Parts: sequence; C-alpha cells; structure tokens
Amino acid sequence: MAESRRAVVIGGGIGGLTAAAALHRRGLQVTVLERARSLEPVGAAISLAPNSLRALDVIGLGDEIRDMAAWAGDGGLRTPSGRWLARSSADAAAERFGGPLVLHRATLIARLASRLPPDAVRTAAAATLADPGGPDRPARVTTPDGELEADLVVGADGIHSAVRRALFPGHPGPVYSGFTTWRVVIPVPGAEFASHETWGRGRIWGTHPLKDGRVYAYAAAVTPAGGRAPDDEKAELLRRFGDWHHPIPAVLAAARPEDVLRHDVHHIAEPPPAYHRGRVALVGDAAHAMPPTLGQGGNQAIEDAIVLAHHCEELPAYSAARLPRTTAIARQAVRVARINLMTSRAAIAVRDTAMAALSKAGPALFLRGFDGIADWRPPQQPYASEQTPAGNR
Repeated sequence: MAESRRAVVIGGGIGGLTAAAALHRRGLQVTVLERARSLEPVGAAISLAPNSLRALDVIGLGDEIRDMAAWAGDGGLRTPSGRWLARSSADAAAERFGGPLVLHRATLIARLASRLPPDAVRTAAAATLADPGGPDRPARVTTPDGELEADLVVGADGIHSAVRRALFPGHPGPVYSGFTTWRVVIPVPGAEFASHETWGRGRIWGTHPLKDGRVYAYAAAVTPAGGRAPDDEKAELLRRFGDWHHPIPAVLAAARPEDVLRHDVHHIAEPPPAYHRGRVALVGDAAHAMPPTLGQGGNQAIEDAIVLAHHCEELPAYSAARLPRTTAIARQAVRVARINLMTSRAAIAVRDTAMAALSKAGPALFLRGFDGIADWRPPQQPYASEQTPAGNR
C-alpha cells in the first residue's frame, strides 16, 4: 500500500487509538484528532476479554497488556448479604477461551498511543466531517487549523457521535438504558477479596483488584435519567450500598467524593444501516454503543479497529463483518441488563435460584453464555511484520 495514503481518526479513545495503531501498521499516514486537551480517558478500569486480547496481538500489544494487567481470577456472583450464588473458575475460563484481565483505561490508552508516531495525535482538536468522500474524491475533515483530506476517515467519537449523525442524519441515535453507573479506582488498605459482582434489587455492585494494588469498583442502579445526588455521589453510594457485604463498606470508606464518577447509561437500540458511508467508517460506541453488562463495549471497539484495518480498502466488507456481530452482542447486553437489574422480588427469587443451579451444573455450562463472543479470532493479518505466536491466539 502506498505510503501517501492518509487516514484521519476522529476521537482518541480506545477504539480510535487502536484503529490508528492498526492503520499505521498497514502503512497509512495517520492523524488522530481528539477534542479534549489530553488523551487521559474519562473512566476507570476496563475488562479485556480474550477476544480483544487476540485483536491486540495483531498490533503487537497483546502480551505487553497481559503482563501489565491483573488476571480476573476465581470469584463469582453474590447477593447483598454476601451469599455466593455462583462461583467462577479462572482455570475453566482460560481453558475455554483464554483468560480475561482488568487494567486501568489510562494504561491501555498510553500503550496504544505509544504505537503511533509522536506527531500523530493532536489534542484540543475539534473536528467536523465536511464530506464523506467517494470513489472519485477524498473525504474532508475541518479543524480549527484548517481542512484535512483523507483516503479514510474513522469516526471514533463516542456514543453521541457527530460523525454518525453526518453519515446517517435520519438515525434516531442513542436511548436511555434505564440505569446509571458509578465507578471508582482507589487504594483500599487491607482489603482482601475475590473478584465478584453482586446483584440486588434494581442494583448491582462489582469489585476487582488491579495489578498495581488499587481496587476497581463499579455500581449501577435503576433510576430516572439525569439524576444526581443531593449532596455527593459517595453519599449516594453509601445510601444504596453501604449495608452490603465486605469489601463494599471498606471500598466506600476509602473513597473520596471526588473519586466517584457517575454516568447515565445509553445505548443504540436501532443500529445504523451500515458502519460506513463513502470513505468514512464508524468504530466503537459511535457505531454500536451498548450497556456495560457483558463488559464488551471496549472489547468490541478494539475488534472493530483491527477488522477495519484489514478491510480498509473495502469498507462494505467491514460493515458486513461487524454489523451483525456487534448488533447481536449489543442486544444480548440489553437482555442481561434486564436480568441483573430486576426490581420484582418474585422475579429476583427465580433469577437467583436459576443462577445457583446453573453454577452447580459446572463452570462449562456457566461459561456457555460467552460462546461466540470471547472465542472470536481476528481476520488474517498479511500486513503484520511479525506473526503472533500460536500460543497467544
């Protein structure tokens, strides 16, 4: 591929930077336009499933991330009182799919950016798609510093994507998922625990240790959109989760109000007709924002990026490869949200009994819900300068 081919990536999050790194590896001249003043991500930690780790192998980053992250070990699903409903097996997951892991988003962002030339990323650079281009003309992107022409533009500008609106102005956009989330990454002195997720009545909590000694915790609750605590979000978490099992009280005691991030959850209920138009392709939340209940949002963005680089000269093939898969996963995430955020006491009793029975049937049966997701493999990578070792695929 000619060195003169140019790609412009709008958005410097996980999907955008992975796309930039993969396209750079293919030989394109890449420019990333990020409207924020730095690449420091808004968010906390991310769970990387085996499918996205295999995708990162394609750009030579998989093993580096494996070494830096905490493996998601044995843990499981609990009730607010602490009773185990289901136990997970790290060995069983690793044997079936490969092991999942957890790391801070900032770590992943930094490592992805390190795969790019020093001048490839422009921060504080708002961008607008002026023309999606076509077979006989390049795409055009306007910035405060002037206009850029590109053979390929990647719309990685998130759930409220302006690029998506420009490509498909009739698309209805995201809808409220019915719940809000809180996230925190902090040190918790003396807290020893197994990774777990806890399901209550219209509420969930998850706690996971990170490799650097900090703790990643997240919570969700069914609540009207746009709500905020009357005092601060730590106090709100104490009201909702303060009497739940260890280590939840210890995490809340260690958190400061300013440590807690709160965001309403939206998702794209109706997928766009395609993930491309002209010379522009959508990746990540811009294409298929989904609830976090499967932990696949960032993972699917990474998959998108690698597949896009593989099909960068044939964007219809990219849409054909990605739209059915991500639509199915997004719909599954919506279904899972309805299950783990139930509010009916009778339905919760049935759910908890079913989860306990499923766990007793064995880890293989419990893990079947991730068949077709975690076992994904990236497309052939003829452009890679070094092949991924067989043991890492």
